[in-house]
Amino acid sequence: MKYIVVTGGVVSGLGKGVTISSMGRLLQSHGLKVTAIKIDPYLNVDAGTMSPFEHGEVFVLRDGGESDLDLGNYERFLNVQLTHMHNVTTGKVYRKVILAERKGDYLGKTVQVVPHITDCIQQWLEEVAHMPVEEHNSHGNNNSDGNGSDDNNETGDNNNSNTSSIADVCLIEVGGTVGDIESSVFLEALRQFQFRVGHDNFLLCFVSLVPILGEQKTKPTQHGVRDLRSLGLSPSVIFCRCSEPLEQAVKSKISSFCHVPTSNVLSVHDVNNVYHVPGLLESQGLYHILAQQLQWPMDVPADLQAWKSMADSVDQATQVVTIALIGKYTGLQDSYLSVIKALRHAAIAANVRLELEWMDASELEQGEASVLERMHQADGIIVPGGFGQRGWEGKLIAAEYCRTSGKPYLGVCLGFQAMVVEYCRNVLGKVGADTTEINPDTPHPTVIFMPEIDKETMGGTMRLGERPSKFTHRHFDGTMSTAQLLYNGAETILERHRHRYEINPDIVDEVHHSSGGLALVGRDETGERMEIAELPQSMHPFYLGCQFHPEFLSRPLAPSPPFHGLVLAASGQLEEYLAKKREELGTV
Repeated sequence: MKYIVVTGGVVSGLGKGVTISSMGRLLQSHGLKVTAIKIDPYLNVDAGTMSPFEHGEVFVLRDGGESDLDLGNYERFLNVQLTHMHNVTTGKVYRKVILAERKGDYLGKTVQVVPHITDCIQQWLEEVAHMPVEEHNSHGNNNSDGNGSDDNNETGDNNNSNTSSIADVCLIEVGGTVGDIESSVFLEALRQFQFRVGHDNFLLCFVSLVPILGEQKTKPTQHGVRDLRSLGLSPSVIFCRCSEPLEQAVKSKISSFCHVPTSNVLSVHDVNNVYHVPGLLESQGLYHILAQQLQWPMDVPADLQAWKSMADSVDQATQVVTIALIGKYTGLQDSYLSVIKALRHAAIAANVRLELEWMDASELEQGEASVLERMHQADGIIVPGGFGQRGWEGKLIAAEYCRTSGKPYLGVCLGFQAMVVEYCRNVLGKVGADTTEINPDTPHPTVIFMPEIDKETMGGTMRLGERPSKFTHRHFDGTMSTAQLLYNGAETILERHRHRYEINPDIVDEVHHSSGGLALVGRDETGERMEIAELPQSMHPFYLGCQFHPEFLSRPLAPSPPFHGLVLAASGQLEEYLAKKREELGTV
């Protein structure tokens, strides 16, 4: 097993996650199998209880782990499925050591940061690195009838079935910056780890900022590397983030002061879109730099053609499609990072240029004409997941507007629940229908707390992770649901969940058999929990909601089907696309 560790200096948010993901994509193009680990030095056990305003979105992993958003970058770029073990936090490490001490595993010894905490970290890294890596199938489909083929599979970047194998290389990202008190124990563990695994199996990279203040400045990089070397770690490759390509003289200066060859100082400057970064690293010889130290074959050519074509297509798209994202956490775009990425993946597949219109749901509640006009001007609307009362009525306004106007609408998790509550209020005439999350005393509890969920403990107690959803019902006119067509006719799909509330089972039949047309076409494996609702195409071009979070399984070369459907509908392409699907599947 080879280990490539990436640390950062100067400031956080430089793009270590994109850099390490792009490096992984490049290594995959040379035939290597890659896994990834993210080290987060905070004391939280996981990201599940963190505010989206403070930390960005919580990325949900297949096994239900609630993790840092960088693991989403790894999964999207590398097309792999990771677990909660791939996100190492200070809270997890200390909890493990303290529990071992309570059990008496240390045989009465004084438990200390060194060696017990550092040994735990090293053991964790080795164990996780050797866990088989499962590649993600194209759309999370679980088909026995073979109908789940993916239109994009000719690229070779997706598999029709999940396959597992032990990786050749493990990429490890250390969160924060060198010099942070919180990360010092992890850096000490990595200092020891380089000797544990051997020089030929360990390579350290450093991501730094080269600001332009009249000229490109190298001092931040020099100081960052100096701090890192003072801890017993010396980088072999330095990635320099800069708004412009790094000048040769600047590379030479960094080389001289940071003890690395000039060829190992790489420019990671701004590009038109992040999908160009693997090609940018390839053009500067990164693979050969890594292969020389880690003793990989030097003559294996890269196969990045499908990826580069995808990256180029993003720049070449001319038709503009505007999607209004109506949410609660719009003040920090990272709060909806996977939603944004899923929309961009869908735009790539639809060959359109995506423009996002950010709208705070609470602004819709005030009814200002200018705010409503922004919603009306959008080509499509998405209401993503969220928690709490603020903006809830605004989301209901958006759902009603889209249902009555024919505007394409996608509701995810809370956005799905908003569809059903709005329908009960305005179509079924249930005055005051609501979710008990917002209004526990509602006369018509449409969305209720799931009975198996712990009401006292917040962290890790939701319905989390990958779960099956079955397409159980067609529309009243006998047609296959839009969602099932988008999933290539699959009978069962696998998608990731994160919620505490569900559609009240007592109202399901009344909603599903009503004359208003809203059909609950997808349900869990028991048939009791609602997963997908939609209006038929005969009544609405695209009005679809899902309890699960399809954005977590979207990939650049294989967009999430619900997001793909929204963008196709917003760009006027959905009807033709679905007609082709019906012909392929031999259905109506």
